[in-house]
Amino acid sequence: MHWIWISVGIVAFIGIIFFYYYNRFATLLNRIENSLSQIDVQLKRRADLIPNLIESVKGFVKHEKSAITAVSNARKALVGAKGVEGKVRADSILEAALGKLFAIAEAYPDLKANTNFLELQRELASTEDRVAYARQSYNDSILSYNTLCTTLPGQFFAKLYGRKEKEYLKIADSERKVVKVDF
Repeated sequence: MHWIWISVGIVAFIGIIFFYYYNRFATLLNRIENSLSQIDVQLKRRADLIPNLIESVKGFVKHEKSAITAVSNARKALVGAKGVEGKVRADSILEAALGKLFAIAEAYPDLKANTNFLELQRELASTEDRVAYARQSYNDSILSYNTLCTTLPGQFFAKLYGRKEKEYLKIADSERKVVKVDF
């Protein structure tokens, strides 16, 4: 009778371990999805601010249509981008276009002093901080997940449940270069 209880205890303990690791993987995958969703929310917020920024700039920089067009096209590309890689690529193009637009705005004292423009510029800067935080959160979630997939005994359970390591959100080398603004 004594051996039966020990056997039941061992089986229950092993079952608990299997459930624990299954739930741990599910939790980490949910965190990854949530982090990715937060990136989407912030990119959408940024895209929504762009039309207002363009309108406030148009009146001051009438002969700088190429910069305004570049920002508009980059916004459209971001809104229509699919997948993580596409959104990251489109976002970097938008950042470069906005950087050029803000550099051009420096040459227009009336625009720099315009309350609406300044508020939009602050909102975009705040949103950029939120995007950076969301990216960091996403990569932190990937780190936790990948650590579980590559350490023991998590590695055993990752194979058992068909879980594989995930890629970090990376920025291409070409996007790491400082944006050069020519007038």
